[in-house]
Amino acid sequence: MSDFTSNFWEIFVAGVTLVSIIACLVLLVITGKMKASTVSDNTTGHVWDGDLREMNNPLPRWWSYMFVITIVFSLVYLVLYPGLGSYKGTLGWTSAKLHADEVAKGNAEIAPIYAKFMSMKPEDVAKDAQAMAIGERLYGNNCAQCHASDARGNKGFPNLTDGDWLHGGTPDKIKETLVLGRNGNMPPMAAALGGAEDVKNVAQYVLSLSGSPHDSARAALGKEKFAVCAACHGADGKGMHAVGAPNLTDNIWLHGFGEKAIVEMINNGKMNVMPRQAERLTEAQIHVLTSYVWGLSNK
Repeated sequence: MSDFTSNFWEIFVAGVTLVSIIACLVLLVITGKMKASTVSDNTTGHVWDGDLREMNNPLPRWWSYMFVITIVFSLVYLVLYPGLGSYKGTLGWTSAKLHADEVAKGNAEIAPIYAKFMSMKPEDVAKDAQAMAIGERLYGNNCAQCHASDARGNKGFPNLTDGDWLHGGTPDKIKETLVLGRNGNMPPMAAALGGAEDVKNVAQYVLSLSGSPHDSARAALGKEKFAVCAACHGADGKGMHAVGAPNLTDNIWLHGFGEKAIVEMINNGKMNVMPRQAERLTEAQIHVLTSYVWGLSNK
């Protein structure tokens, strides 16, 4: 672990960088003073294709000067900008700071556009064509990677158009999700249920809650064991927004349908993360995006 906590590598990188630059200058000086053996006609004696002879002319002075200028430029650059290990440069420039400055500049330029939306309720913003056009772009850049371009989700990523919400679908709850993010955790429950057969019985009972095809006998046996699951999903299996537990009665399956998928979920559990957007988007952008997402299931 000492290799990762010491400053050896930053010193190593800085050393290799400086030695490489200085070596170029030394190589130029040495080659400039070397005298190659030539014959009387100032050629090296190498001949190709019968009559092509290699001359022994020195490099043009302008080329040598340009080479020296590039070396000087590189040294000055390394003083001003980061490049020598962990040395930050006298200007304190970083790509992260440059990006942050450009984002801040862009947000300041578009602030007047968002200003009028901040005084409107999300329900009213969702009716504004300009706001929804902006919201669509915000969604495409920040949400579509998981929830798909049509907002209908993917396996493991909720559909935002159907009105089925893990944490609630009010504008306030949607904004809360965007600002703070969400951490979903379904712990492995096989041991708590009793064994493999009990897991299958509970899986059949869960299928019965949504009216899906199931084994009635096994479902009857699994109903009592479902009490272990009811702590999060509720006694009626309709879920709990407070903990983000899915509704098991609506025939919407976030992580897959059927006994096999349910048994796998009970045995292995599942963790899902919805990253927070507070650091990526401004308050006004989140307000517009909240309105857009709310409008997807409230047309």
